[in-house]
Amino acid sequence: MNMVRCDNLTKFFPVLRGYLKEKTGVVRAVDGVSLVIQKGETFGLVGESASGKTTLGKIILGILRQDSGTVEMSTERPQVIFQDPYNSLDPKMRVRDIIAEGLDVRNGGRKLQSAESVEDALGLVGLPKNAADKYPHQFSGGERQRIAIARAVITKPEFIVCDEPVSSLDVTVQLQILKLLKTIQKELGITYLFISHDLRVIRYMCNRVAVMKQGKIVEEAATEVLYSKPSDPYTKLLLSSILNI
Repeated sequence: MNMVRCDNLTKFFPVLRGYLKEKTGVVRAVDGVSLVIQKGETFGLVGESASGKTTLGKIILGILRQDSGTVEMSTERPQVIFQDPYNSLDPKMRVRDIIAEGLDVRNGGRKLQSAESVEDALGLVGLPKNAADKYPHQFSGGERQRIAIARAVITKPEFIVCDEPVSSLDVTVQLQILKLLKTIQKELGITYLFISHDLRVIRYMCNRVAVMKQGKIVEEAATEVLYSKPSDPYTKLLLSSILNI
């Protein structure tokens, strides 16, 4: 069963120059992209910076509107985990309010079950109940990302876009968070779109991988097939840039 289907998506941004902001060209951020993400899998999207990965993720979530093409999603409850666990959390809000915010919006502002749900979400990501009374600055980077994950999963989403969720963390903490995401996926049956520039992270997390270059998908395959027998020259170049992969 498909969780997400994208057909021929495009998104171009104008290049503006000078005082009058004259249009001198376009950036083809997403250029004719089609893909299918199957229910229950982790679909990886890898490529260098400015390849269009994050733009594509935002289009799928409805944060950005495509210029053309279609997105079909078999859930009404998608969520997102952002790259920077500090800037994505409001420093003026207590953790309980940060985590419960999405749930309160979904419930029309009612907070009757928020306290219990927040505690459950904290437990799921390995944080103590008293974390709910603290502020983001009182936590480490890894703990803040656990808070961001709790905020995402409290609404019981079926699909989550993970946009470089460990790139700002130390290597040892990265592994902890990746293992946590795998555990949560197994327990809750969540489908992930996992966006990263890190080929090792993609290999560890993903069932299938699409490689993006300049707004286009140049190759897509099952993870081990792509890593052992890449067919596109760009994919081969990416894989050759790291050791022992």
